Amino acid sequence: MSGVNKAILIGNLGSDPETRTIESGAKVANFSIATTERYKDKENNMVEKTEWHNIVMWRGLADVAEKWLKKGSQVYIEGRIKTRKWTDKDGVDRYSTDIVAENMTMLGGNPNSGGSSGGGQSQSSAPSASQQNQVNEPTASSLDDIDDDLPF
Repeated sequence: MSGVNKAILIGNLGSDPETRTIESGAKVANFSIATTERYKDKENNMVEKTEWHNIVMWRGLADVAEKWLKKGSQVYIEGRIKTRKWTDKDGVDRYSTDIVAENMTMLGGNPNSGGSSGGGQSQSSAPSASQQNQVNEPTASSLDDIDDDLPF
């Protein structure tokens, strides 16, 4: 019996995506998004708790991220959770938890249009990035091409 590994997030980019092409020729984009939970505590005070999530996009989704996503962009991400182990420059084993995006939809309008969300209009100049073409993650050997001292 197999399990389910699915993450669904809506959040805002903390910085512009960093994209690069690895040795195998596959493009990868990395960025983080913030999700904020708001609730009232026992004393009826409003509390905000922000979580940061590392997002990894491959190939076509990486192209879309590079072209259309900017710091502050609001996105809907569907993907799977992946924990990876890497060794830092001091030889210490580190662990990172990433969301490997399989689908993405841009929300809140086009950040390149001056920030106007247009009263509920969807972005017309941006492609619908909820791409249904399956994103196949590279093999483990091609992941070795990725720089191990990434901050996330």
